[in-house]
Amino acid sequence: MASNPLPDHVPPEMVRDFSLFTSPGMAPTANGDPHAAVACVHDGPPIFYSPNNTRDGQGTWVITRAKDQRTVLQDTETFSSHRSIFASALGENWPMIPLELDPPAHGIFRSLLNPLFSPQRVTALEPAVRERAVALIDSIAAAGTSCDLMKEFAFPFAVNIFLRFLGLPDDRLTTFVGWGKNLFHGDVPKRLAAAQRIVAFIDELAALRRKVPGDDFMTFVVQAQVQGRPLSDEEVRGIGVLVFAAGLDTVATAIGFDLAYLARNQKDQEWLRSEPDRIVLAAEELLRAYPTVQIIRVATKDIDFEGAPIRKGDYVSCASMIANRDPAEFDCPNTINLAREHNRHTAFAYGPHRCLGSHLARREIVIGLEEWLARIPPFRIKEGTAPIAHGGHVFGIENLILDWS
Repeated sequence: MASNPLPDHVPPEMVRDFSLFTSPGMAPTANGDPHAAVACVHDGPPIFYSPNNTRDGQGTWVITRAKDQRTVLQDTETFSSHRSIFASALGENWPMIPLELDPPAHGIFRSLLNPLFSPQRVTALEPAVRERAVALIDSIAAAGTSCDLMKEFAFPFAVNIFLRFLGLPDDRLTTFVGWGKNLFHGDVPKRLAAAQRIVAFIDELAALRRKVPGDDFMTFVVQAQVQGRPLSDEEVRGIGVLVFAAGLDTVATAIGFDLAYLARNQKDQEWLRSEPDRIVLAAEELLRAYPTVQIIRVATKDIDFEGAPIRKGDYVSCASMIANRDPAEFDCPNTINLAREHNRHTAFAYGPHRCLGSHLARREIVIGLEEWLARIPPFRIKEGTAPIAHGGHVFGIENLILDWS
């Protein structure tokens, strides 16, 4: 991946050879730990310019301190969310909603969607979430003494819950997971093909729900109104694509990183088994240690920010995996302490764009861990295998073979 030429306004002394895509520890590696690898940035300047820190080889300013990231993520006037990250892959320009909208439009759509992801709604979903976890884990336990965790549990669990939320049957789960994998982790042709398929699917689903309404998310969206008018086709697509893409990867990946950690750390595993009421707190520490998403903003004007000459149009990276290892924010940030309290992590971002689905994601992760530990004996990584973890715009893990023989 070739990087773009260095912009004239970037002082050479502020350039650092670091990328969430290409730095040591970021390539898919057996037993790799890309989250630990990012911690190296805290040995250097609080803000630097990386010439190659996006999937398309664009440079970004990298904000390393959690407090500075919070400032950027709160200041929606100076740092815009509108990047058309998904649409641009198709040569188009429409926002994923509400993620890529700035105020005031952001608040209007956020208010529309908030009730669908409220704590009350998540509580109502909880029995179905737990039932799904139990069914999958019992089936795994009955089949033997090892499993491919991502294929047999993490993806079928997380994606099923999300499909149920959208009002979709399970029969295309494997196809959807494949689209997500190609979209987040594939090369350019795979990403393009996945983006095209997802857009076509969302457009078809919206058309179907206009004709045949159901009691589901897509029906709500096609029937919704903002400011006294129905949503445009592009707005429906922007919401549908965001929710679809967000549900395909992140929760499953979080569960994978969490169970990989517990497989390698038997004392912590035993502690959570003996005191399952600790799992809620432990899940927050695991979210801090293993977040998956890099958040990028675009400067709307020239600004000198903490000594960095950021210019209009520059990309500014607020990677949660960097903020969550900030020694100014967390004692011993590279030590995973499952009893850590007052955990101000940014796994779900920060500010007005904080993750809309965070309540649902949290419950899924906690329930997944509770039921796994309650139903599977002490487990470890199967001898002769090694999970493969990698960095990127969205961090990931695969080939996680757990064994409890």
